[in-house]
Amino acid sequence: MSDDELPTGVALTALDEAFRSDPYPILARLRSGNPVLHDEALGRYVYTSHDDVKAILRDKDLWSDPRKANPGTFTREFLGSSDEEPSMLLMDEPDHRRLRMLVSRPFTPAAVQRWRTQIEETVEAVLDGIGTDEFDLIAEFAGPVPTIVIARMLGIDESKVETFKAWSDTSVKIAFNPFSSPEELEAGQQAGEALNAFFAGEISARRADPGSDLISDMIRAEAEGETLAESEIIAQCNLLLVAGNVTTTDLIGNGMKALLDHPDQLAKLRADPTLIENAVEEMLRFDSPVTNSGRIANREVDFGGCPVHQGESLSTSLAAANRDPAVYPDPDRFDIERADTHHQAFGGGRHLCLGAHLARLEAQVAILGLLDRYPNLEHSDRGFRYASVPTFRGMTEFWVRGERV
Repeated sequence: MSDDELPTGVALTALDEAFRSDPYPILARLRSGNPVLHDEALGRYVYTSHDDVKAILRDKDLWSDPRKANPGTFTREFLGSSDEEPSMLLMDEPDHRRLRMLVSRPFTPAAVQRWRTQIEETVEAVLDGIGTDEFDLIAEFAGPVPTIVIARMLGIDESKVETFKAWSDTSVKIAFNPFSSPEELEAGQQAGEALNAFFAGEISARRADPGSDLISDMIRAEAEGETLAESEIIAQCNLLLVAGNVTTTDLIGNGMKALLDHPDQLAKLRADPTLIENAVEEMLRFDSPVTNSGRIANREVDFGGCPVHQGESLSTSLAAANRDPAVYPDPDRFDIERADTHHQAFGGGRHLCLGAHLARLEAQVAILGLLDRYPNLEHSDRGFRYASVPTFRGMTEFWVRGERV
């Protein structure tokens, strides 16, 4: 099958209705037809096989800084238009290593487990606030839980949560949409400026009165002689909102949808809640909140038998890799008892998601708490609607119903 018979460009993003609704058949066509697709429409090479994706993400020499990409390529045009230093997500060594070391301690498995009680309390409080038997799972539950958790970790007054969540959601929607309208770009810029000003105020307050939160920890690191500028603290706070807010909301939403779509698996989990850890890993594999990651060729490279020049954009489809039949038997089957649930949902290599352990724990506690409170939860006739944000897969609405206990 030739490249011109395969979907390219916008058709491979959530801006396309068919892809937004169900990307997996489309990605399967790519993987079988041309697992390394030169997407000329967006100036990138798209990789859909599990082994290629894994190899690219774990290649420590490939670049992430979009300013190093060739002019006209996807990464340069849509992520590297600014001369400002990128966030840690798009940073190269040695700056990436320095910053990650400064902020990684609270996200180790042991450190995250110390948040379990507060996460459980947050889940119960959010469930207590749901006043009807039919509700939007995203707005009423999957959205608030991780937002409140990350606010507590940052030491932010919970009365301000809704405000900074709105700014965060707007910023993410624009930042990852290469086809935003001028009006959307202006709204995104205003939201970004508001967030930066908000965090600057929080940093000023912590300098005067330090606490035990993450912002105070970053200020203390700065005071101990580390080269951590205020702009880096602000950038890290913004990144935590994406990593600890939007993606975890989508993990909870996608995971609950998978359970409600597969009643046999839901029944297994209700009968044996100890399956929750494996269930969440299968949710991440089956319908990952992040569909794409990427790198930039730092040299002449060849992944999957396709030579690529230095400076070209390498776009790895995490969603396609996680359903590769060469690796996963019956990959389109959702099975919470699957023996091998390893996946690429958190990326890999030096940019492996910093908040992976926190996201896992939040999803485990949230899903079990929801199922315990609503023993007969099911789909509502009001349905669901997927968001049209490239790189992310999640719902803006997901209506469910059930009698609470």
